[in-house]
Amino acid sequence: MNEFLDMVWLDNTVRSYLVVVLIILFVLIVKKYIARSIAGLIFHFVKAAWKNVDKKAFTSLVAKPLGMFLVILVAVTTLSKLRFPELLNVDIYRVTSKELMQSVGSLILIISFIRLLLKMIDFISIILHIRADRTDDPTDNQLVVFFKDFFKVVLSIIGLLMIFKFSFGLKIGNLLTGLSLVGAAIALALRESLENLIASFIIFFDKPFSMGDVVKVHTFTGTVEKIGLRSTRIRTEQKTFITVPNKQMVDSIIDNLSLRTQRKGELRLEVDQSTPSLTLDQLIAGIRKITGKKEIENSTVLLNDITSIAFVILVEYFTGPVTGVEFNEIKEDVNFEILKLMEELQVELAGSRADIRVPRPS
Repeated sequence: MNEFLDMVWLDNTVRSYLVVVLIILFVLIVKKYIARSIAGLIFHFVKAAWKNVDKKAFTSLVAKPLGMFLVILVAVTTLSKLRFPELLNVDIYRVTSKELMQSVGSLILIISFIRLLLKMIDFISIILHIRADRTDDPTDNQLVVFFKDFFKVVLSIIGLLMIFKFSFGLKIGNLLTGLSLVGAAIALALRESLENLIASFIIFFDKPFSMGDVVKVHTFTGTVEKIGLRSTRIRTEQKTFITVPNKQMVDSIIDNLSLRTQRKGELRLEVDQSTPSLTLDQLIAGIRKITGKKEIENSTVLLNDITSIAFVILVEYFTGPVTGVEFNEIKEDVNFEILKLMEELQVELAGSRADIRVPRPS
């Protein structure tokens, strides 16, 4: 038996091959339990930072990529202990097959490690989403999505640099110098896109508006449905969907209608000049009573002007921050009640009755 185990195949003994295979098989069998144990250990540190974290969700999300990383790590480490057969060490376009296998092993190991970190970022974003849902500010959810994608991009770039360094043996310093020159050229070509990206950061942190707010920008009024990295999407009052670059949203004067504390309604009545002063006083008193209802917080009714053809009564009233539909209902009720009051007092508007005289020819 020992003679068989000591036999040399491709520069390694059978014993060495058998040990490597047994180690890899053992890790494949127990990887699930090892991964869950390590995930549970990591969970204690995560729970120290964030309370009320679901352990089951964390384990199910992290355990699988962690187990795969452990298997690949053990496989690459144990296989590296074997001697690469000289018979198979042939040149393949300026590199040997041994160097190629080492590069492939490093590549697989780095990819599995970056994948594990990406899964942990997904779990952290889930926790932050749960916390953001407990607040009334919808911008928090948008920030979580933004920084989740941002850190994933950064992590992917770091993983790519690690692959260039450890798998292909490139000098990262020279590579970064070249990338900086290329990046400068790209930045000049994509200046407008970069300005919109910077403007998106300003919107996220300054918060002039949030998703769900009704805003007026330029000549458009609508509801903000999405704040992206390049543009903001608005659903207008005509139910059309417009896209405004974030730079314009930052540079323009924006009226955030959702942040107003009151809504204003006004009415200008031009009463016929033949109306007696007593009737005019009764009309003004009646309008003040109408605008004194509970839906209206404060109002102003006054004889604003006296012209050669009419008495001008100005009616202004303010409601709370109600919706557009509710405000239109209040406005319609006020107008109807004022119209009924004018009919009761027999008050006519200026110009509603006019005599037309046609002179006879001489």
